[in-house]
Amino acid sequence: MTTAVPPSVFPAPVSPVQARALAAGELPPVEQVRPGTWTLAVPFRSGVVDATLVYVLEGTDGVLTVIDPGWSEDGSLDVLSTGLAAMGRSVADVGHVVVTHLHADHLGAASALRRASGAQVAMHGLEVRALRDEAADAEHRDADVATWGLPDALVPGVRAAWGTGRRIGLGATEEPFADVLLGDGDVLPVAGRSVRALWTPGHTAGHLCFVDQDAGLLFTGDHVLPRINPGIGLGGQTASNPLADYLDSLDRLDPYAGLEVCPGHEYRFGDVVPRARALAQHRAERTRHVAAALDAFDAPTLFEVASRVPFSGGIGSMTGFLLASALTQTAFHVDLLGRSDEVRRA
Repeated sequence: MTTAVPPSVFPAPVSPVQARALAAGELPPVEQVRPGTWTLAVPFRSGVVDATLVYVLEGTDGVLTVIDPGWSEDGSLDVLSTGLAAMGRSVADVGHVVVTHLHADHLGAASALRRASGAQVAMHGLEVRALRDEAADAEHRDADVATWGLPDALVPGVRAAWGTGRRIGLGATEEPFADVLLGDGDVLPVAGRSVRALWTPGHTAGHLCFVDQDAGLLFTGDHVLPRINPGIGLGGQTASNPLADYLDSLDRLDPYAGLEVCPGHEYRFGDVVPRARALAQHRAERTRHVAAALDAFDAPTLFEVASRVPFSGGIGSMTGFLLASALTQTAFHVDLLGRSDEVRRA
């Protein structure tokens, strides 16, 4: 679930090329971010320009590390190969694939790239666990849907998109999902460079950002995006409230003020801290709306609460995944308020 935000809080692009491409509905070209660091765009829907920004880091030994290789819907690596060729390199030069999180538009091509290059795939252990627990999690989601108080006509579509019909790890079909497990503070195996993993749960439980302090770069995956409010809790069941985790993770970015932000989508931009604070403010406003909705009812269902929250387009315009995500995030806000016992399970 993602939500558009007012243009007044959009950060200015550092990459005019990426911003122009986004405005025109086109894929941006390969661009050098710093010496030894490039970005390219891999589309993740057939016939649609929506894309993942892939980052390629070169070590002093010439070996390439790819951050988030994007989605390979048919198992091919044509777009990635073409982008690497524009850098004067090839898939054979890739030695490491590091992944911010488990979603198909970030992880999906990792297995195909490993087969083609022999590279090792690395991600957080909680993402691997979510992939392995996917079937059990789907049953839990089906059970949750039954308690939300949805109109009967909406239930099948929500179950198909959110419950047993959903594949959070779409594209990740081969074990091992990761050859290397990354934790908070771990240094990536990029020769001659110090690029560290920063654990930023919320969007998913094992979401990672990567910090290249020397180059002045912060790779944020889907944790912080320039024009989109990232969805929360989109990586399987968790023991903690993903919204609380996300707000804590936004606070963790304060030491990285001034680094250029390399997000997973849209365009690169400057200082991450103002954008992180805007995202936190959005969540605070959403919590206030949820509190007001709870005050308006006596023992409401989750659907009734969400119906009073000003989601973009409103709950009435949503079906399937978007509706399920909106309701789930409403539940996170209710829990954050400590008022879960006020919501009636249908």
